[in-house]
Parts: sequence; structure tokens; C-alpha cells
Amino acid sequence: MLAVPLAAALGRRNIHYSWVVAFTTFLAMLATAGAMAAPGVFLVPLQKEFGWSSAEISVALAVRFALYGLMGPFAAAFLNHFGLRRVMMTALCLVGGALLVSLRMQSLSQLLLLWGVVVGLGTGLTAAVLGATVATRWFSQRRGLVMGLLAASVATGQLVFLPALASLSERYGWRTAMLLVIGALALVLVMVALLMRDRPGDLGLLPFGAQGAQPAPPPKKSFGEMLVTPMVVLREAVGSGTFWVLFGTFFICGASTNGLVQMHFISLCGDYGLAAVSAAGVLALMGVFDFFGTIGSGWLSDRFDNRWLLFWYYGLRGLALISLPFGSFTVYGLSPFAVFYGLDWVATVPPTVKLTTERFGPERANVVFGWIFAGHQLGAATAAWGAGLTRTLTQSYLPAFFAAGVLCVIAALMMAMLAKSHPRRACP
Repeated sequence: MLAVPLAAALGRRNIHYSWVVAFTTFLAMLATAGAMAAPGVFLVPLQKEFGWSSAEISVALAVRFALYGLMGPFAAAFLNHFGLRRVMMTALCLVGGALLVSLRMQSLSQLLLLWGVVVGLGTGLTAAVLGATVATRWFSQRRGLVMGLLAASVATGQLVFLPALASLSERYGWRTAMLLVIGALALVLVMVALLMRDRPGDLGLLPFGAQGAQPAPPPKKSFGEMLVTPMVVLREAVGSGTFWVLFGTFFICGASTNGLVQMHFISLCGDYGLAAVSAAGVLALMGVFDFFGTIGSGWLSDRFDNRWLLFWYYGLRGLALISLPFGSFTVYGLSPFAVFYGLDWVATVPPTVKLTTERFGPERANVVFGWIFAGHQLGAATAAWGAGLTRTLTQSYLPAFFAAGVLCVIAALMMAMLAKSHPRRACP
């Protein structure tokens, strides 16, 4: 296999193979992020072709976001049991297959099954839990930076895919645009098969920056025990106030990003006469600044109190969303919002992962974070459906955006009230 000789060749150049694993994971998360973001471009084309309303399409998107999040804790268990490589390949096959079949869909029930259920389950296997697992398992040092890089893959997915998808959809139709996403998923699937490995020990390595002998990986549990583990961890975690603060703020995080802006921003701009290609360009600009903002957040999370980082991230995001209705809906008028909002789109992930690891212990961190991430996607599902319903009932998205801004201010206050504590394990 390619991984063994490549690891040896890189080792002779003093390059640790963990960076290859991180890069491959980045590409896998980027491709699935493109699949997640695509419906935001196709919302209007689907309405025109099939006559479906925003509220009807948003039901499928809400189901997808909910399953994407609820898969998180079980994805962590699957990653621990089956390994990174198998789970990532399964996820890419599920998502790519569902999108391929959806090229022939004709009904809302098919949209719900393919874009809602199957894509939700598949992308849930490569959610932020995957990044947290790779950062924890392959890196002893620079975990915050690596988590920031992997979290930034969501923004990069927007940057790479959305303008191209909007342009292809406008010229050749949404089905042609979808082929771009399917091709990217197929390419990444080959890379994962060739380069991905489960643990550094598979290649005779220690995690990056580790010194001395590393403990052996824990013995695999039976399949039944594996399925029960997330529920056991949840039962123990819910007794911690920290869990509920992180769960609640991440719910608001999802409601103010993926479910709202990623899904409905292009349609919002269309209501004010801004073309889909131009609106996708504004989203791409957000992606550029979020890429650097999230990496910077990872760097900061290794050096400062993560509670106060999150206080500022949520507070500034809330101010950006509240001010949006008072600006002009042109490319130039929206550019300040894109920069300001984009800098902390996914910047909340590294500090949240660090707080989870610090307070619940590294052994259970990915499962606990899986449940916290489920809160994020439940918030996204609520916003995806709620914003679509708001648009259908009031002919405007602006109340949904204003409400999301107020919620972000509440999240900032929640983080300010979270007590500082010494690292401990709440899930022994």
C-alpha cells in the first residue's frame, strides 16, 4: 500500500505522516461540505422546476441537518470500532451514491430520502467529530491548530464549490452542477483508500510531538457495546452544567451558520435582486475569511482561555447578523458583512473541542463532542426549516436573521457565565 513507503520517504525528510492524514481528512471533509452546501445553490432551481415551496424543500434540509448532527456521537463510536479509513470510505460512498441517484428524482419524498436521510447519515460520519478524532489520535502537539485547519474545510468547501455550482447551475442546470460534487467525492474516495490509516501505530509511528512509549489502543468492544457506548456517555455527561452550556451555545452556533446563512443566504439576496452567482461569490468571500479565522482560532485556543474566545466569537457574530438588514444588498454592500461574519463562522469549533477535551477527558472527548455537535446540527435544522417557513409566511427572511443575531448574543452571555475549572473527567 502507498501509505507505508510514503511514510518512510517522508520520515527520511523529517516530515511526520500525521500531516498526510490531516490533509486527506481535510479533503474528505471539504468534499462532504460541498455536498452539504450545494442545496443552498439549488433551492431556487428546484422551486422553478418542480414548483416546490421554500418550506417544503426546507423540510428535507432540516432532516439532513438533524441526522448530520445526531450521527455525531455514533460516528465517534464507529470511528473507534471500525477505524478512520473504513468509516470515511463508507461515508463518501453513501453521499456520492445518494447525489448520483438524485439526478433522476421527481418527488418531494425522493428529495427527503436522498438529500435528507441518506446524505444526512453519510455526511454525519465525516462531521466535526472526525476532525476531533484525527487531531486527538494523530497529534500530541498542535492539536488546536490541526482542529482549526480541519474545521476550516467547511469554509473551503464553500470557497471551492459554491461559485462554480452557481455558475454551472445557471448555465446548464442543477444536475450538471451536481456532477462536479459527485466527481470530487469520487476523487477523494480514492485518496482515502490509498493514504488513510487509523492510528500512528499502524505505521510504527508515535503521534506528532509525542515522547516515549504510547499506551496501546483500548481493546475493541463488541458491536452491541459499541452502539450502547454513546448513550452511556450521554447519561454521564448530562449531569454536568458544562455539557449543557456547550450544547446550548453550539445549538445557537448551528442556527446562525449552516442552517441559516449556508442554506438561505443566496435566496435572501435573490429577494433583493442580487443574482445567485454574485451571492455565491459573497459566500465564497465569507469562506476565505473563515478559513483564516478558523485557523487563527485554533492557534488562539492553544494559548488563551477558550471561554472568553467563545464569548467574543458569539457576540461579534450576533452583532453582524443584527446589522445585516440595515445594509445594502449589493456585492460591495455585503462585503463588510462577509468579512466580519466570515472570520468566526467556524471559529467556534477549536475552542469548543478544547473545552470538551479539558473537562471530559481525552478518552471520551470525541463521543461527548459528538453529542455537543448534535446540538449544533439540531440548531441548524431548526433554522433551515424556520427560515424557509418565515419566507413562505411573511415573504421575508429578515426576521429569521435578526432572531439568530439575538440568540448569538445570548450564547455569548452563557459563555461568560461558565465557571473556570481545573481539567477533570466527568465521564469516568
